[in-house]
Amino acid sequence: MSNIEKLQRTTQLNTIRVESSPNGSAHWMYMHADVDWGVRPCFRTNLMEEMWSFLTSITLRDSQRQAGELRHVVIASKAQAFNLGGDLHLFAQLIRDNNRQKLLEYARRCVDGVYHIHTGLGGDVRTIALVQGDALGGGLELALSCHTIVAEEGVNMGLPEVLFGLFPGMGAYSFLRKRVSSQLAEKIILEGDIYTSDEMYKLGIVDVLVPKGEGEAAVEALIRKQQRSPHAHLAMNAVRGIAEPVGYNELMGITEVWVDTALALGEKSLRTMERIVKAQERLAHNVAA
Repeated sequence: MSNIEKLQRTTQLNTIRVESSPNGSAHWMYMHADVDWGVRPCFRTNLMEEMWSFLTSITLRDSQRQAGELRHVVIASKAQAFNLGGDLHLFAQLIRDNNRQKLLEYARRCVDGVYHIHTGLGGDVRTIALVQGDALGGGLELALSCHTIVAEEGVNMGLPEVLFGLFPGMGAYSFLRKRVSSQLAEKIILEGDIYTSDEMYKLGIVDVLVPKGEGEAAVEALIRKQQRSPHAHLAMNAVRGIAEPVGYNELMGITEVWVDTALALGEKSLRTMERIVKAQERLAHNVAA
C-alpha cells in the first residue's frame, strides 16, 4: 500500500489522524495530532476516547467478517514521541483526592483499549505498532499489546514507573511474558531502566528494527507480505488466543492492584510525578514553538 493510496481516505479528529486504504483493509492511526498545540504526548483522556471510539467504529460483527479477509491497524504518532505513558498530572490529582473510582475508571479504559488491540479487534485484524519516537510506560504497554512492533533505531523504550514507586499496571507484565521470560519481565519492570530500540530488538521485544526514517516503508512491506497469506495470519490470531491468551479478567485484576498501589503512594512519589509532568510540558512546548 503506497502513501498515495493511504491518503485517499483521511479522518482528522482532535487528537488523532487516521489514514485509510480505499477498501478499508488498512488503517494508520496517528496519535497526538494536536502536537502543534503544545500538548503532552501521553494518554490524556480525550486521546484515549478518540482512539477507542475509532477502533470500535471499524470493528466488524461476526456476520460482517468475510473468510480470508485480513485487515491491518497501524498505531503511530504525529509527535516526536510515540507515547510517554499515563497522564501523571491526572494521577497525582486523583491520588491526592483518594478518588479510587475515577482512577479505576481511567485504568479500565486503558485495559479496554489494549485488550481490544491485542485480540485483533475481534480476530480479523493484525495490529502493528510503529515506534519512531520514545515509548515509555503506558506507551510501551500500548506497543506491547500489538501483534507486531516495528521500531526505528535509536528510540528509547522502557517502563520507568518504579521511579515514583509504581508499576505499569495496564498490561505490561502480561504482554511482556509473551515475548520474554517472567524473570526478565520482572527485571524490566522493577529496575525501570530505559533501553534503546536496538537493545529491545536483541531481547526479542521489538520484532522489526529499521534505520531512522524507514519505519513506514517497513510497515508497508510487512502488510504486503501478510496480505499474501491472509488465511495463515487470521489462523495465527486464533492460535495465539488459544495457546497464549491474555484474558480480560487477568488484565483487570492486575490493574486493580495498580490502583490500590497508586493510592498508597506518598507525597515524595507525587512530587516526582509532577516533576516529570513539567519536563514533558517543556518538551511539548519546545516542539510546538
